Amino acid sequence: MSKLPLIVDGHLDLSMNAMEWNRDLTQPLNEIRKRESLLTDKPDRGNNTVCFPEMRSSNIGLCIATLIARYAKPTHPLGGWNSPEQAWAMTQAQLSWYREMERKNHLSQIRSLSDLENHLEDWASDVDQNPIGYILSLEGADSIISMDHLHTMYDEGLRAIGPAHYGPGTYAYGTDSDGTIGDKGKILLRTMDELDMVLDVTHLSDTSFWEAIDVFRGPIWASHNNCRKLVNHNRQFTDEQIRIIVERNGVIGVALDAWMIVPEWQRGVSHPQHTPVTLSHVIDHLDHICQI
Repeated sequence: MSKLPLIVDGHLDLSMNAMEWNRDLTQPLNEIRKRESLLTDKPDRGNNTVCFPEMRSSNIGLCIATLIARYAKPTHPLGGWNSPEQAWAMTQAQLSWYREMERKNHLSQIRSLSDLENHLEDWASDVDQNPIGYILSLEGADSIISMDHLHTMYDEGLRAIGPAHYGPGTYAYGTDSDGTIGDKGKILLRTMDELDMVLDVTHLSDTSFWEAIDVFRGPIWASHNNCRKLVNHNRQFTDEQIRIIVERNGVIGVALDAWMIVPEWQRGVSHPQHTPVTLSHVIDHLDHICQI
């Protein structure tokens, strides 16, 4: 039994770390970093921050864990999979990894309120032996080829969707772009409503955000988002957006990207030794939301 308070992590790309970054999250953090120390295939190799032992030691007994695979048309500014079918297949590989982690008793999928209640009771009784609970979410819905695919994923335990990630997507516009959700987005949101799923409004562009709020009637959350008032970027929420999430009884989880925390941070240039960024700056965002 842990004496630490239970922490719920609102957004962890566990399967992407495992399948695309080739990280064995069952290993200690220093072992993962040591294995990556000479790799240069991706930025920030050797600086990972998450693994199952670290989650347990911090009493992170529950998380929102993602599937993520962006389909990108040739004009997409950031690229991605070249077809929706490839994006779908990648989410299935990621899902398969979650299933293996369940079989090894590292993770336990939460699909219902009773699952959640049972998990919290078990976790409180023995942190070291019980699996970490996870609620399955999809970041960017491009891999949902049709509503039949959405139903398939719901049957697999998918309970939340963020319709867009970065740039223009199939069902909405995301960070660093702006546009309407269109007919496809409305169909997705209405089907999610029918299935009693959660809408994650993180990454939605301003236009797509307000249209999604208008169409979707179910529960909403923002798994990882900060305040535009403190860091002026379209990735952040305006006070008006925060207010509507509060009015809809939504939950906002903080994002720990340095450039989203302090306004003077330059991605790829700034360093904590020269541009201070600490948890006290994170609390400024929490406080701003609480004041609203």
